[in-house]
Amino acid sequence: MLRRTFLPVLASPLLAAEEPKKAEPIRQAPIPGEIKVQVNEVIVPVTVTDDKDRFVSDLDQKDFTIIEEGKPQRIIYFNRERNQPVVVGFLLDISNSSRLHWKTFQEASLDLVQNLLPGDKKYSGYLISYATDAELQVNTSNDPEKMMEKIRRLKPGGGSALFDAVYMACTSRDLVKGEPIEPRRIIVVIGDGNDSASKKTLDQVLELAQRNLVTIYGVSTVAFGFNNPGEANLRRLCEETGGRVETPLNSLYKDVSGYLSTPSDEGNYALKVGTGGYASEISKGIFNAIAKVAGEITTQYVMRYIPESTDSAKLFRKVEVRVNLPGVKVRHRNGYYPINP
Repeated sequence: MLRRTFLPVLASPLLAAEEPKKAEPIRQAPIPGEIKVQVNEVIVPVTVTDDKDRFVSDLDQKDFTIIEEGKPQRIIYFNRERNQPVVVGFLLDISNSSRLHWKTFQEASLDLVQNLLPGDKKYSGYLISYATDAELQVNTSNDPEKMMEKIRRLKPGGGSALFDAVYMACTSRDLVKGEPIEPRRIIVVIGDGNDSASKKTLDQVLELAQRNLVTIYGVSTVAFGFNNPGEANLRRLCEETGGRVETPLNSLYKDVSGYLSTPSDEGNYALKVGTGGYASEISKGIFNAIAKVAGEITTQYVMRYIPESTDSAKLFRKVEVRVNLPGVKVRHRNGYYPINP
C-alpha cells in the first residue's frame, strides 16, 4: 500500500493521487504501476436498474450515450465487469440520534464491511465514526477484522458532524495505488443525514467529493414515522455524486393495512414494537438495504471519455448519461470540475 493523502482540490478530476504544486497545474510523472490515463479524461461510473429496481447488467457500450454540456461525447473506455476494485469509506453515525436502533445498525455495519471487504486485495476500506467530532477509527486497509473489532466497541453519544466526516474521508486517510481509476472511491454513510457540529458546510464537502471522484451511498437510520430534517442533506450528497439512499426502516409498515388510518387500534399493530415480528422486519429491511448498496457498488458500468471541448470559463461541467432502453433508471454523477478554481 502506498501511503499518500487526498488533495482537497484537484487539478484534474482523475489525478487525485498526485501531489499538488501551489501555483501551477500538476505535471508530475505517474506513480510506478499506476493506471495511465490522459490528464483530461473523465471517468463516469453508471448504475442502470429496471422498473422493479433490479440491476441491468448486460448492456454494451453502444447502448450508452454520454452528453457533456449538451454535446455528445465519444466513449474511449467501457467496462461492465462485476466486482471491480473499490476503496470504501464506512462513515458511521454514533451521535445521540442513532441510539434508538444502535445495536441493529451496528450489526448492519458489520455485515456491510464483510460484504465489501472479503479479504481480497482488490478491495480496501477505512472507518470513520462521527458524533460531535469526526474520527478516523481505522485507516485504509483490506483487512475487515480491524474495522469490525472497532465497530463492536463504538458507543453512541453527542452531536453529529457528518460534513466533517465526509471532509476527513477526502483528505485524511491513506490512498491505494491507482485511485481513483482502479480502485474507484466509494463512501457509505450509515446515519440519518443530520449535522449539528461540523465546521465544514454541505456545499464545501459536496464539491470536495465531486473533485475527488467519490460516489456516496447512504443507509438511513431514521425510524418509521419520525421527521428527519437531515434527509435532504443525505440525499443531496448521494444523488449528486451518483449514489442513492436506502431507507430500510421507512418501509417497515408498507404492507400493514390500517396502520396510519387507525393508529390507536391495537389490532392493526401487526408489527408491534418489542415483538419478534417487529425485530424480524427491521433486520430484514436493513439486510435488504445492505445487499442493495453492496450490489450496486460492485455492479456498475464504468466509462471514460475525453471532452470534445473545454470552456475555461465553466467551473462545473454537467454530465448526462442516456441508455438506449425503455423503462430503465440511470444513476451517475451529475458533473465534474475540470480545473482548479
